Amino acid sequence: MSTESNGTILDVADLKMYFPVTRGLLRKKVADVKAVDGVTFKLKKGETLGLVGESGCGKTTVGRCIIRLYQPTSGRILFLGKDITTAREEDMKEVRAKIALIFQDPYSSLDPRQNAGSIVGEPLKIHSIGQGSEYSDRVEKLFRIVGLDPVMKDRYPHQFSGGQRQRIGVARALASEPSLIVCDEPISALDVSIQAQIINLLQELQEEFHDLSYLFIAHDLSVVRHISDRVAVMYLGHIVEITDSQALYKNPLHPYTKALLSAVPIADPFVEETRERIVLKGEVPSPLNPPTGCTFHPRCFIATKECSEVIPPLRDVGEGHEVACIKI
Repeated sequence: MSTESNGTILDVADLKMYFPVTRGLLRKKVADVKAVDGVTFKLKKGETLGLVGESGCGKTTVGRCIIRLYQPTSGRILFLGKDITTAREEDMKEVRAKIALIFQDPYSSLDPRQNAGSIVGEPLKIHSIGQGSEYSDRVEKLFRIVGLDPVMKDRYPHQFSGGQRQRIGVARALASEPSLIVCDEPISALDVSIQAQIINLLQELQEEFHDLSYLFIAHDLSVVRHISDRVAVMYLGHIVEITDSQALYKNPLHPYTKALLSAVPIADPFVEETRERIVLKGEVPSPLNPPTGCTFHPRCFIATKECSEVIPPLRDVGEGHEVACIKI
């Protein structure tokens, strides 16, 4: 996997996604759930950016805003230099041929009434790619690319294992030859042995299709380390740290990142027994009523009074290592 690229494929700036909370017969809005609150990052061609954080931090919402399954509240999304933030639905058809999504659950993301060949070939029909024998040949080729026998194309989803279903999901994502694939926790519902197979498959595909980029959303830090060129850490709707994968694991700067990494098991029993374990106090605040200032300050072990008053900007502290903390 190479970090070299010939340009930026995705540029997200100050992205916000608020979900209204309504009450009463007239459904009057009384508040907002701030699922994503000012996320900014860039993704280069041929690069994998890992987006990590605990459940409810907004990482899946970011992915769904990028592919415009959600209409962002505000901010800007540039894809291949084109602003798609407020693009009309009919204009998004062309964009979605170049942005694909691999869903988290291979059990519910496949239509049980369609056979595997129809599922994989559906994007070809939607985007009018291939007709007749060309269509059949492309579907069979996609099956081979993801390691499935084309004779399986007449089977239905319930006749496949979990790993095979996710391979079908990957084949479907590749069908329209996308430039960017949003991987929304694509291995979290799979057995550990199958997880490794899917990760290896994604890496092999990136080597074969050199300009293919991934936004890899996950909560498993060890998996993200294995596949990502850069990693962005999210907490309660904000990116708190983003840098090169190796730099993040060797030298985490944000207190939240340090706490996350301290919870990842290490195979060496001596290191595991002697290393410092950071246990965060309290619970993750509600995005319906986030704390003032830095959203992490109620649980932070280095927080001061100033942290509750100032919203820390994401700033570069050297060599492309960005962190959102006024104490660093």
